[in-house]
Amino acid sequence: MLADDLTIRAVTARAVDLPLERPMRTASGFLPTAPLVLVDVATEEGVTGSAYVFAYTPRALGPMVNFLANVEDMVKGKPVAPRERARDFEAAFRLLGRQGLVGMALAGLDMALWDAIGRARNLPVATLLGGAPKPIKAYDSYGVVDPMADRAALEETLAQGFPGLKLKVGIGDLEDDVAAVAGVREIIGPDIALMVDYNQSLDVAEAIRRIERLAEYDLHWVEEPVPAEDLAGHAQVRAQSSVPIQTGENWWFPEGMALAIAAGASDYAMLDVMKIGGMTGWLGAMAQAEAASLPVSSHAFVEASAHALAVTPTAHWLECLNKAAPLLEEPADLKDGFVTARGPGLGMRWNEEVVARHLV
Repeated sequence: MLADDLTIRAVTARAVDLPLERPMRTASGFLPTAPLVLVDVATEEGVTGSAYVFAYTPRALGPMVNFLANVEDMVKGKPVAPRERARDFEAAFRLLGRQGLVGMALAGLDMALWDAIGRARNLPVATLLGGAPKPIKAYDSYGVVDPMADRAALEETLAQGFPGLKLKVGIGDLEDDVAAVAGVREIIGPDIALMVDYNQSLDVAEAIRRIERLAEYDLHWVEEPVPAEDLAGHAQVRAQSSVPIQTGENWWFPEGMALAIAAGASDYAMLDVMKIGGMTGWLGAMAQAEAASLPVSSHAFVEASAHALAVTPTAHWLECLNKAAPLLEEPADLKDGFVTARGPGLGMRWNEEVVARHLV
């Protein structure tokens, strides 16, 4: 079956709230669960494409499910053509705007459409995009860490072969940050890349002060030290920091990335496949990154990101923050600290028994 033979028949969205194996505490909030919306696009030809999006809070699950139900009539009877559907959505929601829940839901649809094409052609999405699945360097992603209490978990990260590790900081004062970073560096040793994430919790002056103090611990990057929308602030911190600045997970669509590049906001780019516009949006963003010589890492969405990074010319790191793993028949393929994309499509099939237990 050829991909251009596929016609959309129905869109189904289901809400689940899945307890996290490692609840995520950050300077900007606490995430004990992963509220996810599972998106399935059925075709007249019997192929179904699947994807998921992360709602951040259970309060957003209902509105997003309802929105997807309300846009079904926009795509029903149309070809499974992600770029064309993206143009349709851009036109339909221009006045409302596509940021927030609208953009997140539309990205879920986009990813499901790409998955359907891959399944119809029995190819991984990475191959559809002109590349091939390959091992992508990954780092283990933590929330706030207590080096003493979390020592066993950190040592397990080392045993799994991860070449990098990230922790959240900024929940207390500078000395709390120093204690966490110094303690983790002592456990993991000098050869593992160590990243920290402030989750937008500081102002410019405080960010500069804290980074200067933490630089002695050989940080690979400092992520979102100031509010994500403060591109000028990120540029100021970057200009005075001896540590590379990472941001991008909150850039909306390739247009948002273009503004950040123009502002000189970061040394690296961290793309969130949900906020950048799905796989279709990622293609536009990765081209900008190549032109600007920006190394690209992923934010969450391990399965889709492994396909996207496999075709990204400036691919850097994959964040191993696997919120959906228990819901999948086959979780992401992690081996010796590297993740390789699965196929066909995005390589995801729901474990319906587990899904049923966590439906909202």
